[in-house]
Amino acid sequence: MIEGHGDDRYRYGDIRADFSSNVPAGIDHRALYDFLRERLTVVEHYPEPEPFTLERALAERHGIGPESVLATNGATEALYLTAHLTAGATTEIVQPTFAEYADACRLYEHYVSSVEAPWHPTGRTLWCCNPNNPTGRTLNRAELLRTIDAHAETIFVVDQSYASFTPHPTLTAAEATARKNLVLIHSMTKQYAIPGLRLGYLTAHPTLCNELRRLRMPWSVHALAIEAGCYLLEYGVPTPPLPDLLAETHRVAEALQATGRFAPYPTDTHFMTVEIRRTGTAAELKEWLASHHGILIRDASNFEGLTPHHFRIATQTPLENELLIEALKTWSKL
Repeated sequence: MIEGHGDDRYRYGDIRADFSSNVPAGIDHRALYDFLRERLTVVEHYPEPEPFTLERALAERHGIGPESVLATNGATEALYLTAHLTAGATTEIVQPTFAEYADACRLYEHYVSSVEAPWHPTGRTLWCCNPNNPTGRTLNRAELLRTIDAHAETIFVVDQSYASFTPHPTLTAAEATARKNLVLIHSMTKQYAIPGLRLGYLTAHPTLCNELRRLRMPWSVHALAIEAGCYLLEYGVPTPPLPDLLAETHRVAEALQATGRFAPYPTDTHFMTVEIRRTGTAAELKEWLASHHGILIRDASNFEGLTPHHFRIATQTPLENELLIEALKTWSKL
């Protein structure tokens, strides 16, 4: 579902502020850029056929064995590998959520159905996002573990790409490696705001990881991504403190609520779903913001369970957030 994702700024002219992607603003990549400039000669050679070096570094970070880590070309490759492994399965997806789960499952001929919380798994696999995209809500960790342990016959695919952006506890890699029915998806793309490098990984029991590893194409993670991943695990990048990011998210939500035209949904992270009250659709609002203010939002109408009146935004810098608030105030009076 390439066309349905956020960050489609390539379709527009001058975009001053991009709220359409869940990648946060205010992250300083200058040291990473300097490092990669020094490592550009790696493009003259094939990367490792499997990204062993990065997987060892990830395993060390999580305190697990490298046999339980699979580095991938973005979290998306991890999703498609898991769907491939369970081809033809009866699959349940907790909605509303990221449409790529259903796309990956249907590609591998799963029998897909949608469920809403609270849910009681009955299929071969169950997919959920935690914190969830697009709602930003986080599942109760203890309840989720109890459900996983109570349904040993079901493989749980839990996408925690946004775990770095919530104060609530999420599942750990050690908990994934200890269970034969849990695949945990991680995203360095989101954590370090590097979507162009396509860097993700999954953690799972060694048996599951070995089966998934056999399905991965050689050289799926390119040389610069491996270099960047190892650098980021050692040095990180300067990021806004999470409490500040969440406080700014709360401020934006309150400002939108005060207009009387927008209803932000509760969120546990830095992005939120917003419903337009009365007239107007998300598609109309998106085009108006882009053409009149150079602001890009995510039309969320293609998320199952949402409507043409829903859009999603991710908190950016305070200055950019203020631009959005003022623009939405103007639109609400039209």
